[in-house]
Amino acid sequence: MNKKNAFLGKCSERCEKSAFLQKMREGILQLLFPLRCPICDDIVAPAGERICATCFEKLQPITAPFCGKCGRKLLTESCFCRDCKERLHVFTQGRILYQYEAVSDAIYRFKYGGRKEYGVFFGQQMAEQLGDYVRMIAPQVIIPIPLHPARQKMRGYNQARVLAEEIGRRLGIPVETKLVKRIKNTNPLKWENPGQRENNLKKAFIISENDVKLRRVLLIDDIYTTGRTMDAVAGVCKMAGIQEIYCLSLTGGSSM
Repeated sequence: MNKKNAFLGKCSERCEKSAFLQKMREGILQLLFPLRCPICDDIVAPAGERICATCFEKLQPITAPFCGKCGRKLLTESCFCRDCKERLHVFTQGRILYQYEAVSDAIYRFKYGGRKEYGVFFGQQMAEQLGDYVRMIAPQVIIPIPLHPARQKMRGYNQARVLAEEIGRRLGIPVETKLVKRIKNTNPLKWENPGQRENNLKKAFIISENDVKLRRVLLIDDIYTTGRTMDAVAGVCKMAGIQEIYCLSLTGGSSM
């Protein structure tokens, strides 16, 4: 018994020492390379956090009423937004964390300004605030919406993958980055109307495996606008035999 207690004591001591060293490393990194707030882009205050305390209060998580299909904020009491009433989406269901207006500048810097570190905070928030929903649907894997290799090389990283890996790490769900590939380098979709988006995304994605043994997956993207991208990826997943395709997005605009 004494040996067992001694062994457990040493394990506890090693764990405490490891946690102390980790905090020390983080503290040194913070001094050398202070984190910038994803909302104001200034050095985070108080130090040691990933977002300024005052900026955190500016975030606008989407609460009820929201669309029962895509998850966008509804401006009136209803079950579905106008788009989801008029359009039959391929994906099973989706949820969105923030209203776009509150994080639009942050999203721009995250995607185009090299602020990859924002993804850790945003992924953490998606896991914490939408984690119960993810646990309920119980996806076998998380799939980030892929970028075309040329676009990813130019940007340096795939922002959807950054979010997905943080969500997967926190919720204990594997992230699959090789199953879906983007083979068509589409034009930026933000300037196109829904019809143009749909044409732009035709044959943009493929499944890289012949035998897919998955039944339920979760797609991750940064912005939900019309759902065309989610539908395009969900379509190839359905063709590969995946039955349920859920979606999680960091932000999206309100809808009627």
